[in-house]
Amino acid sequence: MTTRTWEDLQLPTAGTFALDAAHTHIGFTVKHMMVSKVRGSFTDFAGTVTVAENPLDSSAQLSIKAGSINTGIADRDGHLRSDDFLSTEKFPEITFRSTRVTGHSGDEFTLLGDLTIRDLTKQVELTVEYGGAGTNPWGQDVWGFSITTEIDREEFGLTWNQALETGGVLVGKKIKIEIEGEANPA
Repeated sequence: MTTRTWEDLQLPTAGTFALDAAHTHIGFTVKHMMVSKVRGSFTDFAGTVTVAENPLDSSAQLSIKAGSINTGIADRDGHLRSDDFLSTEKFPEITFRSTRVTGHSGDEFTLLGDLTIRDLTKQVELTVEYGGAGTNPWGQDVWGFSITTEIDREEFGLTWNQALETGGVLVGKKIKIEIEGEANPA
């Protein structure tokens, strides 16, 4: 892979890169019954990252098919697709579009952008850890990353819940989002 040195990092040269769906995982975690966590993922998505000459001017966009939500339990997945949560018939896509990189420290970058779930768009802050760049055994250039953020699902209209007899609620408000991935030249 053609890389360049920027502030002690070996970054890809400027260009547009597509997410490699075979090597990218978009996952989430939410509290269940106030005592445990449920994990899930989205399996159908596409996105690009445009690495700028000045890496702090880079941008990213992501489109997720909301109906591809998968927690491993068919009944729960059906409920999450319903109007109680994602309403995937009316709002088939979840989107993210970056607005700017606000800073970095070492291999960690802070990225602001607009996240749209259902018909509500809110600004979110992502922590992006650059994982490095290389060439795979088949000669394809790749670079990797890890992304984390936390959102309040109720800010996106995902307000369904059920009170528990023991106190608390069935589904937590905070959703932790974790993305592990690779990108290749588009």
